[in-house]
Amino acid sequence: MQFSEKRNITRWIIIMASFVIVSLILWNTYTFFQIFKNEERLKMEVWANAQKSLINANETTDVDLPLQIFNNNTTIPLILMENNTIRSTANIDEKIVNDKKLIKEYLNQLKKENDPIVTEYLPGKFQYLYYGNSSLINKLKYYPIALLLIIFLFGALVYNFYRSTKMATQNKLWAGMAKETAHQIGTPLSSLIGWLEIMKADNVDETTVTEIEKDINRLQTITDRFSKIGSEPILEEKNIIEETEQSFDYLKSRFSHQVEFSFKSPKKPVMIALNPTLHSWTIENLVKNAIDAMKGKGKLSVEIEDEPHLLKIRVSDTGKGIPKNQFKKIFEPGFTTKKRGWGLGLSLTKRIVEDYHKGKIKVLHSEIDKGTTIQINFKKK
Repeated sequence: MQFSEKRNITRWIIIMASFVIVSLILWNTYTFFQIFKNEERLKMEVWANAQKSLINANETTDVDLPLQIFNNNTTIPLILMENNTIRSTANIDEKIVNDKKLIKEYLNQLKKENDPIVTEYLPGKFQYLYYGNSSLINKLKYYPIALLLIIFLFGALVYNFYRSTKMATQNKLWAGMAKETAHQIGTPLSSLIGWLEIMKADNVDETTVTEIEKDINRLQTITDRFSKIGSEPILEEKNIIEETEQSFDYLKSRFSHQVEFSFKSPKKPVMIALNPTLHSWTIENLVKNAIDAMKGKGKLSVEIEDEPHLLKIRVSDTGKGIPKNQFKKIFEPGFTTKKRGWGLGLSLTKRIVEDYHKGKIKVLHSEIDKGTTIQINFKKK
């Protein structure tokens, strides 16, 4: 049996054991509740008999015991009725007792809580004792709810801990895979650089060599990106307009002419603390997603807006749009609307923007079959 299967079996055993323990606690609580309830009814029956003895008492009858029974009841609220008239009350607030409407409502409440105790104190004459639950019974009644709430909170805590641990393990796995990918790309890349130098020495067409050199540099950038996953990136004061435009121009030259590209930005440099390699990855992911949304045909614009304390980068397309209920979901790992792909592009983009550069990224607005605008905000010093 594999380790993962054993762990799943252990997890189910713990869940079932917890369920059994909770069920036993609830059953015991219910049993205690019934025992206390029966004991209180016995007390009320004794109280009713004491009332009967007191009514039938004469000069020679010892009334100390009935009076002692009356005085010992300090917790159970009760109303004694005869011929639809209240004869006596106990353990009920005076404000309720002195208000005809409130005492009537309270009597109806007692009728719902327990069946009355009927006493025939004289032939043909009856008294009805209505009583409620004591404070102890009321507390015990809500105990299972409090217990279930505690168990629910404990379960939520365990789930969050398990989920956090699982996510941390997955993050380590992705970081390890990314670094291994960077390492694997490094070997053939070194060979390509050697072949490029040979081509230069052989005076191969300069245009061809330049384009191949661009692609090799791009591969080096990609390798650098993957090697930085899981590590704290070094941020430098860079002109974000220049860095963004470089990435935009490279992508523009690599995609179909059916996509109409436009770039708009301030003329002056804007210095932001960023990692150029990871920032170019951000722009690339947003541009590629925009082109995919347009199915390779439409208008794509990147606009940079410089405000006193904030720099905004907006990437807009004329693609299929995003439903409003998916505005946040598109940045979650694994979420994708494509038939192919792992749904990691935008989640990585969000991590680069928010975790590494302390910025914010969001869907600014989107309309179905009209297009989407995604905006990045960077704080300026």
